[in-house]
Amino acid sequence: MRSSALVESPAQLLNVVEWAHQAGEPRDDLTVIVLAPTNEATRRQLRAMSALAREDGLEVLWHEPRLGGAATARTVRSLASELSGVERLVIGDPFSGVLQVVMSISRAPEVVIVDDGTATLEFARQWVAGEHLARWHSVATPGHRRQISHFAREQISGSVRRRISPESGCRLALFTSLDVELPRAHVGRNTFAWVRSRFPVPEVKLGSDLIGTSLVETGVVDADAYLGGVASLVEQYAVDRYFAHRKESDAKLARIEGLGVTVVRPDLPLEIAARLGVLARRVISFPSTVVHTLPLVLADTPAELLVCDIDDRWYTAGTTPNSERFLGAVSASARSRFGLAAVAC
Repeated sequence: MRSSALVESPAQLLNVVEWAHQAGEPRDDLTVIVLAPTNEATRRQLRAMSALAREDGLEVLWHEPRLGGAATARTVRSLASELSGVERLVIGDPFSGVLQVVMSISRAPEVVIVDDGTATLEFARQWVAGEHLARWHSVATPGHRRQISHFAREQISGSVRRRISPESGCRLALFTSLDVELPRAHVGRNTFAWVRSRFPVPEVKLGSDLIGTSLVETGVVDADAYLGGVASLVEQYAVDRYFAHRKESDAKLARIEGLGVTVVRPDLPLEIAARLGVLARRVISFPSTVVHTLPLVLADTPAELLVCDIDDRWYTAGTTPNSERFLGAVSASARSRFGLAAVAC
């Protein structure tokens, strides 16, 4: 079956590789199309992940849809041609505006959604509830221009729902490491078998590693409150290394380095970076995708993963109740599923 995968992040590309590995997908039948973002750290990780995918025998193409309106139009026209005759469309982010446009023009009879981290939890919830597809931390902004854009997105989102619904005749599948179900769709479980077979068990040392989050950059969490929480964890658990999220700002990371912590900016998704070199025996994370993925990735190591919940006082004034509900669910479900211990900041 001829398949094309559309990805926008390193994690999505990793999960396409995992899906192809588990499905035994012939490499000649799968083309991966990277729709490059503008964030340079993300682009760096995507280039490194693309190299690994090519080493695994996959064809990887690179598009630049975000260099202005003309670039987007050129990309969509090019994809309309490249996707002609494709029998299976593999996508990494059903919330992406670019991917929603592409999905609306594709006629592939089968669509596979590969994990895009914890956003998959919200996709499953919205799908069951019959809601339009919108990111959990989306914030409505006043203004006529913004309202028109929001209306257009609602129209496209509705079109995508109809396009991949069972009533359309589309065969929908989900490939995820998360404990979710999608009614009337096939759900495949990602165990990160490719990562564990491709990369050796890391050396585990005493001490603690802390995994960063971009909740400040997305406007959900106050910067000073977050940095105060990081300082508390550094003191309590002798943290000497901080794995930065690819979207964290340089200014914030400089303040974290000022705490005497080594900031690591991984060139690959953390699920791979954690198996390279040395890892602390204790790994601490805020609510994010990794509290669900690292227990699988590190199952063959003595490393212990701990979760630090977001304090209610950290949220910004513009944070919606949905954000608090979502992050709480991410943490609670990981603790229940893997028996992870919680720590206080």
